[in-house]
Amino acid sequence: MWSDIDKMSVRELDSLVLAAERRKRLLSSRRSPADVRRELITLAASYGYDIQEVIGVEPTTLAPRKSAAKRKRVKVAAKYRDPENKRNTWSGRGRMPRWLASRVKHGQNVADFLIPGLGRPTQKKSSSIGQKSVFKRDPVPVTDWTKGMP
Repeated sequence: MWSDIDKMSVRELDSLVLAAERRKRLLSSRRSPADVRRELITLAASYGYDIQEVIGVEPTTLAPRKSAAKRKRVKVAAKYRDPENKRNTWSGRGRMPRWLASRVKHGQNVADFLIPGLGRPTQKKSSSIGQKSVFKRDPVPVTDWTKGMP
């Protein structure tokens, strides 16, 4: 956006400033949505209607929001441990922790940090179920098709 401003003429910049000032005045003069919502509910009630009858939806101020069902996270045993600091562990799920990522970056292998007897190293899924297979066709021999034309 800033590169567009650098290319604008004085007239274009003036019109942009005027448009921004108009928008700023409009936004500052508006009332909060909660105030407007309260007024609409009272206006509908003054005519003998419930807001649900007029709009057809449940008002947000009257109905509490239902929170999304949270999945219970299961704790998983650690598979990797830092030999220098025993408190640094990793289960093999999620993003690799900094302490392990820095060691791998400096040439060490992730398998070197495995806790003995707790499992195999974390690997990518090797199952081919649900994965697309790509088969390449044999290349078509190139022939000079112009020789056979009259």
